[in-house]
Amino acid sequence: MAHDAISPLLTVEGWELLSSLGAYREADSLKLNESLRKAGHSPELVAAALTQSRLRAKAEAKFGEFARSMLFTPAGLEQATRLNIAALHAQRFTAAGITAVADLGCGLGADALAMASLDIHVTAVEMDETTAACATMNLMPFPHATVVCGRAEDTDLSGVGGVWLDPARRSTTTSGTTRLFDPEAFSPPLSFAQRLADTGLAVGVKMGPGIPHESLPGNCEAQWVSVDGDVVEAGLYFNALARPGVRRAALVTGRRGAAELTSAVDYVPGGQDVEIGAVAGYLYEPDGAVIRAGLVAELARRLGGHLLDEHIAYICADTPVPTPFARAYKVLEVRPFNVKALKSWVKANRIGVLDIKKRGVSVTPEELRRQLLTGSGKGPNKATLVLTRIGDERVAVVVEPHGRLDGPRAL
Repeated sequence: MAHDAISPLLTVEGWELLSSLGAYREADSLKLNESLRKAGHSPELVAAALTQSRLRAKAEAKFGEFARSMLFTPAGLEQATRLNIAALHAQRFTAAGITAVADLGCGLGADALAMASLDIHVTAVEMDETTAACATMNLMPFPHATVVCGRAEDTDLSGVGGVWLDPARRSTTTSGTTRLFDPEAFSPPLSFAQRLADTGLAVGVKMGPGIPHESLPGNCEAQWVSVDGDVVEAGLYFNALARPGVRRAALVTGRRGAAELTSAVDYVPGGQDVEIGAVAGYLYEPDGAVIRAGLVAELARRLGGHLLDEHIAYICADTPVPTPFARAYKVLEVRPFNVKALKSWVKANRIGVLDIKKRGVSVTPEELRRQLLTGSGKGPNKATLVLTRIGDERVAVVVEPHGRLDGPRAL
């Protein structure tokens, strides 16, 4: 979003117009566009206001009611931290006794907002001029927050005890944005955070959840976070922000609160001390944060269960054990993975709604569902299939959802 898409709103007329708009409805946008122009507002202002109204509606999922008074860019909103997760970041600094923080690469200011609300003095640094303008408006109610338009690497860090980094993980060209996967290609790169940590500063870094374990610096705590089953980030914490005895963590959050699973040691692929066994009893599908953190074996031990295959994140246990870290299914039947035989099974059981989950097999659930239901008669029954691999054998496990036996609890 170019700066001229924001600047019309940074006037009294622009801000009053934006504030006067009600809840955004796509179906009404064309008519509203026409009526605002007839009222004498310029096309540029109307376009900017309607764009912001649409972005505010989309942003409510991350910012709640705060979104109604904030400014956004599409790219900034996509990467912005959810406000409840930003609060967890801010609490790290508060718990460590840090009272002044530099938020380098502050984006729209979500993390800086959470810190300022805890009376932390925040210098929010953003390189993109338009995004920095949005952050300035978003942080205006907080006297402890100052926005600077500049590069993270050029920021004077004297007087701050901590640094928060949210590196840009996309490259932007005229054809759009492309996701970056190499931590050294981020802006700033992960090595920059490591250098800051080497000075003794309390450093926190928001990374994408797909960061490989081999890319993790050896002196940080890594915490993968999921929200309602969606893994949203991997937070890296150095020095005073890192908790003693925690190397890896999976924080599972949801409407019922939060729960955390931790380990004090590095993840070693193939080195998990856990039994391998058959499909039986109850099948558990670990939360994505547990999988990303490499804590599936730890969860299996807690459940008194075993893995079906050392490379696949499915657990089985004889009895249902309450856990916030996995979704449970009762195993009804184990069948060979044969499309023709499964199609006959679907028809014989009069299945019209089929949920398909899979791990370890190269199958597209949507395509397989179409194959199995075509010509089945669209019966009244519903079923769930879990497709997976046990050694070299592909199997289809018929299961019955047992629900999340115990939702996340408050920490």
